[in-house]
Amino acid sequence: MKKTLAILCLSFLLIGCDKKETSTSQTNTPPPATSAKKYLALGDSYTIGQSVAETDRFPVQAKKWLAAQGFNVNEPQIIAATGWTTTNLQNAIAAQNPAGPYDLVSLLIGVNDQYQRHDTVGYRDNFLQLLNKSIQLAGGLRNHVFVLSIPDYSVTPFGQNLDTALIRLQIDQFNVINKGVTLQNNCQYLDITPSTREAINDPSLIAADGLHPSAKEYKKWADSLGPMMKIVLQ
Repeated sequence: MKKTLAILCLSFLLIGCDKKETSTSQTNTPPPATSAKKYLALGDSYTIGQSVAETDRFPVQAKKWLAAQGFNVNEPQIIAATGWTTTNLQNAIAAQNPAGPYDLVSLLIGVNDQYQRHDTVGYRDNFLQLLNKSIQLAGGLRNHVFVLSIPDYSVTPFGQNLDTALIRLQIDQFNVINKGVTLQNNCQYLDITPSTREAINDPSLIAADGLHPSAKEYKKWADSLGPMMKIVLQ
């Protein structure tokens, strides 16, 4: 009887050890690697980063901000060019046919519509179409689409030679449109216009061409955009 009890006790001890070793092995198993997130940036000269280095573009700086927070994001795919209006951007997207879905999509467009005196009705229609396309490219995830307001170039040396009051008024009108359309469609909106107006007292926020934002100004946008993107990637 004593011999039988001893064998049973030894069996329970061995089973307990096996379970403990199995549990430890499972705990030490590394988590599966996550694939890099895809970021598509749509826009004009402000998105392509006219007059600054490629590394200073705001989408690239936003990507770096996310990387510092531990998020694996690919180099942004950028569809943008200096001088593009909403129509130009629509045509470029159709021609390039970007392969979604993307985890992040940013959209900043409209300054050339204003500069070329396009009417606000046409801008509203074109912007809505671009926003809907952005939502589609984000896989239907509306909160993964980030719209940035149009900067105010009236404070730049270039703008000072024009009707600054009219520019400011029209930029505000166009931004009322893009903000309203964005929020109505449950996408995210970042108002960078007040930041760009600080350049009237801080020339370091303007690039050497006297018109576009500097790397310092783009960093301000990225530092605001990064935390918004972080929330949807978590």
